Amino acid sequence: MSSLAQTVVPSPPDRSRLAVAALLLAGLLWGLTWIPLKYFGSQGLNGITLTMMSYGMVGVLALPWLIYRRHTWWPQRNLVLMIAVVGGLANVCFLSAIVRGEVVRVMLLFYLAPVWGVLGGRIFFGEPLTRLRVLGVATAIVGAFLLLGGAAVIASPPGIVDLLALASGMLYASQNLFTRAADRTPLDAKSLVVFVGCGLISSAIVLGTAQQLPEMPPLLLGQLFGFAGIWMLAAMVVTAWGVSHLEAGRAAILLVFELLAAVVSAMWIAGERLDGIEWVGAALIVGAAMLEARPSSNEKGKSP
Repeated sequence: MSSLAQTVVPSPPDRSRLAVAALLLAGLLWGLTWIPLKYFGSQGLNGITLTMMSYGMVGVLALPWLIYRRHTWWPQRNLVLMIAVVGGLANVCFLSAIVRGEVVRVMLLFYLAPVWGVLGGRIFFGEPLTRLRVLGVATAIVGAFLLLGGAAVIASPPGIVDLLALASGMLYASQNLFTRAADRTPLDAKSLVVFVGCGLISSAIVLGTAQQLPEMPPLLLGQLFGFAGIWMLAAMVVTAWGVSHLEAGRAAILLVFELLAAVVSAMWIAGERLDGIEWVGAALIVGAAMLEARPSSNEKGKSP
């Protein structure tokens, strides 16, 4: 799951194309993450232990840097702490949903995050609810209703996987709100602290529930190290660089490529399918995400 930083520095024109390419690569990396996650799930790792062993591992690697750079985030430490907490919970919910459920359905429900972001922006930042934003919220809600089965959802409530996917989107939107509020904290600290939060929260859940970790043969452990230390770090670094060199709206639109990469690959590789009404719901959710990512006329060229 990607973390879209909110602090954007306008880039020189000669870097914009490279930044676009970087975000497309990042979207591909995040969108295909379900493949190793499903594999690790088949090896006996559930979403919580997988979060601890992958995202948490990145957090361990990032911790010395965060300590070294503590003077940059300490003035806003309470906000940074909240970024770690909600970001950690978001990823625990997301990975648990991906491991247990259908990738296409989980990703689409997760991408209701713009709805929660709009509502949170209104409540906490007093952002205006423009007609386009109201339209985006309504479109996303209708899309989710159709994706969950339309009128049938009333008789058959969403299952635990659907609820985890919805919760991950809500928590991710909250993470972005705290990220925006921490406006004097640099991008690297706000990005890396999420992985620390993932490790701490997932470890606390494992210890608190006395979960037994599965056997970890050297090959599986090496694969986890490779996934966390190469794939995850590369996706995070490329994303951070890309969003820091493009306008916020344009960066957000390009990161929707993550959703498209996940949906297309899951249908192609895993053979997942959507029914007729679910296709309509999926189209509405993607459209709402694109609509919310589009900057308004008075926001173009500005950082949020």
